[in-house]
Amino acid sequence: MKRIWKRLRFVIKIRRFFPFLIEFFRSQEVSMLKKTLVILLLASYAAFPFDIIPDWLGLFGVIDDVAVLLFILQQIVKMAPSRLKNKYGL
Repeated sequence: MKRIWKRLRFVIKIRRFFPFLIEFFRSQEVSMLKKTLVILLLASYAAFPFDIIPDWLGLFGVIDDVAVLLFILQQIVKMAPSRLKNKYGL
């Protein structure tokens, strides 16, 4: 139950990600390797044409895409320095 609540809070805070991502890429604290890895994750998500659950199945296909995007965003937060996490409350 605690894990579900944590993920729900993560989804609610999604609006904070845009300024967080901008500062993540501008920060000197984040290594170029991590920045490159994030770009590769996002690019592979955008370029990968196949889904686990096809989008034509309605809501289930969209939930699949949202879950993958949230997973990528969680990985970005894990790679970020503590200062950025604390600043944006992530």
